[in-house]
Amino acid sequence: MTRNKLFVFMLDALCSSDIELMKQMSNFKWMFDKGSYIKHIEPVYPSYTYVCHCSIITGNTVKHHGVPHNVILEIENPDAPWYNQRSDVKCSTIFDYAKEAGLSTCSISWPVTGKADIDYNMPMIVPAKYIGEDPGQFLWGNATEELMERYFWKYGRYLMGKDRSLDLFTMAIAPDIIRDYGQPDVMFVKMCDLDTVRHNYGVYSKEAEEQLRKHNYEFGVLLESIKRYGDFEHTNFVIMGDHGQQDISKNINLNILLKDAGFIKCDDAGKLIDYDAYCHSVSLSGWIQLKNPDDKEMYEKVYDFLKSLKDNPEYNIGYLYTKKEADELFGLVGPFDFVLEGKEPMNFSNTLAGKDPFERYLRPGQHSSVASHGHLPWKDETTTFIACGPDVKENVVIERSKMINEAPTMAKMLKLTMENIDGEVIEEIIK
Repeated sequence: MTRNKLFVFMLDALCSSDIELMKQMSNFKWMFDKGSYIKHIEPVYPSYTYVCHCSIITGNTVKHHGVPHNVILEIENPDAPWYNQRSDVKCSTIFDYAKEAGLSTCSISWPVTGKADIDYNMPMIVPAKYIGEDPGQFLWGNATEELMERYFWKYGRYLMGKDRSLDLFTMAIAPDIIRDYGQPDVMFVKMCDLDTVRHNYGVYSKEAEEQLRKHNYEFGVLLESIKRYGDFEHTNFVIMGDHGQQDISKNINLNILLKDAGFIKCDDAGKLIDYDAYCHSVSLSGWIQLKNPDDKEMYEKVYDFLKSLKDNPEYNIGYLYTKKEADELFGLVGPFDFVLEGKEPMNFSNTLAGKDPFERYLRPGQHSSVASHGHLPWKDETTTFIACGPDVKENVVIERSKMINEAPTMAKMLKLTMENIDGEVIEEIIK
């Protein structure tokens, strides 16, 4: 059986609204001219980076892949560790299917892939806040040792200091791998900076447009690398995002409201002493965790309180789901008993500080985002999926599909079938 290759270029926070601008950019334009696209890809819930990346490579919702948040949430630890190991993902990935079929695999800067069985693996694993001079401590043992030996001594500097840049590191390593090893059969490359720029300046900012142009140039480098050292004519190319973003209209501190209502007890310094209900931040949604969900009386008391917030227009709560409803509607499970989201885009803070439920309280070193994600799947901005290559039809435009359909669709480009998953192949774009 002859299989074509797959090359995936992931742009964190790529939005559906970017499509028309991308059509005017040299390298992205080629994808639209030669391929097909799905305008609106609805992410899984929550539309959070690590959650979505796991769904993209497994075809599953949180219920089946097991990564509900970027962070392994611990109520009394605001600096809890992030999910980062392949073992955190509780099902097979497209990389596993490819390996079983004898294909070579490569993943650069993809989350939750530490120690993954990928031939050329350089995971996204250095902590986001790390500005020290030894980022290798996080990569050795988690990345492919041969890649570390070959490249880290000269490119590791991009991950050091206050001006560290994962995208520079990624764009140094990715073309070298294609040149030095030949193009792997399956290669995923993730870029982060569009997400960062949108958080800092807004979804529709001129800074976001400029960053998208930078990604266009970077994609051009990777295209040229494959033309020079790979098998360009027999490669299916995919450009995708992991979630959209929304400009934030309001902030709410649910834990202050829970504290005022007697569900949280703190000392005079604002340190948590005890709780009956606590709000975890998922940016544009909030998770309420009960200390004892089997306490039916407390459950109803908290539920009634949350419904009273939803009924009060002052608080902007548009959606309230129970744990059961979140599972049934979205395949979402995790450390929560209720899920909240605003009518309009609203950031849910988990601060215990201060007295104002609407003020944005930040720890030292944190920056206030003007845009974010974590919102419901159908809300704009959604993300998008663009594909072209020998196994992709030309000039097909689909209005809407789901993120869980991307993995089986990409697998079909490789003549692979992913079984027992939540998603299905987007047949309309496959030859």
